[in-house]
Amino acid sequence: MSADHRISEDILRGADQIAEFIFGSAKDRRKVYYLAEKSNLPVFRLGSLLCARRSVLTGWIAAQEARSTQGEIE
Repeated sequence: MSADHRISEDILRGADQIAEFIFGSAKDRRKVYYLAEKSNLPVFRLGSLLCARRSVLTGWIAAQEARSTQGEIE
């Protein structure tokens, strides 16, 4: 499998796909726009299309969880 092929499989195209990945429903696409604006959700644009990488989102979510649980421990 080429590196280009893996990257294309990693990219989520559009707020619907990002919402489906994070929340389990494309209906939550407005939350994606909100999070991108307010909480530094790691997204980027290809032209006018909002995109994200699955691998980057997974890492971002893990970092959010770590920060949350670290605050509980202190």
